[in-house]
Amino acid sequence: MNPLVVTPLEGLPLVKHDDDLAELIAAALGRQQIELEKGDVIVVAQKIVSKAEGRMVSLADVKVSERAKELAATTQKDPRVVQLILDESNEVLRARPNLLIVEHKLGFICANAGIDHSNIEDGEGSALLLPKNPDASADAIRAKLEGKSAARIGVLIIDSHGRAWREGTEGVAIGMSGIPGVVDLRGRADLTGRTLQVTTVGAADELAAAASLVMGQSSEGIPTVHVRGFPYPLREGRLAELLRPKKRDAFR
Repeated sequence: MNPLVVTPLEGLPLVKHDDDLAELIAAALGRQQIELEKGDVIVVAQKIVSKAEGRMVSLADVKVSERAKELAATTQKDPRVVQLILDESNEVLRARPNLLIVEHKLGFICANAGIDHSNIEDGEGSALLLPKNPDASADAIRAKLEGKSAARIGVLIIDSHGRAWREGTEGVAIGMSGIPGVVDLRGRADLTGRTLQVTTVGAADELAAAASLVMGQSSEGIPTVHVRGFPYPLREGRLAELLRPKKRDAFR
């Protein structure tokens, strides 16, 4: 097995609405003399995808509902931010001071619908929403990069999520193209020869966590990384693979 090598792509400018992320990534690869090869993966932070896609919202333009006002009193959050969380969610699961746990419209459970104020211009008066369709965003970046290199690659879009019962945030996949979300190992033998019965690997989330370590969580300025040595074959994958159906969710 080849070693997994995660390389930060440095020098990307602050991303603005309508910037071409594939061009920016290709330029960064060129500066670092990295040529894309078959099986490589580019991991991209959600934040720059949202910025490029114009997902910034001015809080001054938000109309607040009565439901948002009620939840704002419970959470002690800005009612305008609460309204955006409601607009981006299918369901509110938990509410406590400074936190709303929701099922996002994209299908996963997260805090505050993934709405962010950090590392954005006018963070007090604006909020950044998640991409509308992160799988499609990954498709677009991949298509352009593959067109430039002729190499079959994968693209992963990640965000930082908390986890039930554990402290701290980690990188998780929210969109993918050309990379498996889940790898099914059932039927394979373990070291003792015993057949695996239940083992499935959240491969995209594992890679997202590794990439997040390199990207950092505050002022590092590394929103993309290049990955070589991903230990599973690339194939077409989608976020939906990683989402456990509610009927099989023992904790809701």
